[in-house]
Amino acid sequence: MNRSHDFTGELPDDSIDAQAAAWFARNRQDQDLLMRQAFEQWLREPAHASAYRSFEVLWADLGELQQLNRPTPLPVRRYRSRWRPALAAAAALFVTIMATHLGTAHEVYQQQIAAQAKGQRTFELPDGSTLSVNANTQLRVDFDSHQRRLTLDRGQFYIDVAPDKERPLWVQTGNATIRVVGTGFDVRRSDRQLVVSVAHGQVAFTPDSRPPQLLGAQQQVALDLASGTLQQNSLASSQVADWRTGHLSFRNRELASLVDELNLYRPRPVVLANAKLGQIKVSGNLDVDDPDALINALPALVPVKTVALADGGIRIENR
Repeated sequence: MNRSHDFTGELPDDSIDAQAAAWFARNRQDQDLLMRQAFEQWLREPAHASAYRSFEVLWADLGELQQLNRPTPLPVRRYRSRWRPALAAAAALFVTIMATHLGTAHEVYQQQIAAQAKGQRTFELPDGSTLSVNANTQLRVDFDSHQRRLTLDRGQFYIDVAPDKERPLWVQTGNATIRVVGTGFDVRRSDRQLVVSVAHGQVAFTPDSRPPQLLGAQQQVALDLASGTLQQNSLASSQVADWRTGHLSFRNRELASLVDELNLYRPRPVVLANAKLGQIKVSGNLDVDDPDALINALPALVPVKTVALADGGIRIENR
C-alpha cells in the first residue's frame, strides 16, 4: 500500500476538495520523492488539478496579503467564481491536519455611524483599530470572524488599522473598494470626488471595475465621480487627515475640489456658477469650525465673487 493511499484513506471523506486540502497540507510538511510522485499522479486528473488550484487561492486569501512591490496596476485575484461550499469544509480539514491555529474567534460587531453637522468623533474598534469620523459622515461598521468591512455612504474618515492577515479590512464606497491589512489611511466621499490618502502602510484601491491602484505612504488618489478620471498626488505626512486638527492647509488646489471638501462643514452647499471656475487654483487655510471664513476670503484670493442664496447656500461666480 503506497503512502498516497494511506494518506487519503485517513480523510473523513473521499471528496476531491478534501483530498486537495490534504495534499496541500502534506506538501507544506513532507516533500520526499515518493510523496511528490504520488501527488503528481493524483494531480494529472483535471478535476483534481482544478480543486487544488482553488484551494491554493482560498488559502492565500485567508492566510496572507501578498506584499506588492510593483507599481500599479495590480493583478486582480478573481477567486469568488471558484468558491464552492465543499472548499470551506476542506479548509477546516486542512487546519486539523496542519494543527495550525488561524486565530481566535472574533466577536460580531456592527455599528451605524451618522456623524453630527460639526466636529469629529473617535471610536476604538474591537479589533484594536482606531476610527476617526469627520462631520456629516454616514458610515457602517461590520466585523465578524471572517472579515472586517466599512461601508462609506458619504463623508470622511481616517482609520489606523490593526494588522490581522486573516481578516483584511475592506472599505466599500459606491462602486469602489479598498483593501488593507494594517495601515493608516483617509477616505473622503462627497458629491464630486472620492479621495484616498495614505499615512503609512499600503492600500489597494479598486475604482469601479478597473485594476487596483497601489498607494503607499504619503500618496493620494482622487477619483472624479462624474468623469471617472483619476489624479494621483504626493502629500506631506501632516496633510493626511489634517482635518482632525481642525485646520486644513492647501496650496494650488483646484477650487472645485476645495468646494467639494468644504461642503462637508456646511448645512447648505456652496455651488460654482460654471465648470471653468472649478479650475482656478487657490491657496489658503480652512477652519473646519468656521468654513464661511474661507468663503468670505475667497474674493481676496482669486477673481471670484460670492452670492448668498435664499436657502442658505452660496454660489461662487466670476468677478
